Amino acid sequence: GSLPKWVVNKSSQFLAPKAMKKMYKACLKYPEWKLRHNPHYKPWLFPEQSRLPALPLAEL
Repeated sequence: GSLPKWVVNKSSQFLAPKAMKKMYKACLKYPEWKLRHNPHYKPWLFPEQSRLPALPLAEL
């Protein structure tokens, strides 16, 4: 099914801005948090740090 247009509009007006404000506040605190929690562990920059098993390309 589909959602009524008024539900989508109201959620866009009220829920989305609140979620964005919370995300913004969390992002501001991230650099300080990261300094205290594995500051050199960055698998998104250095794939060799990844602890996940490698996925064979044939399985994709």
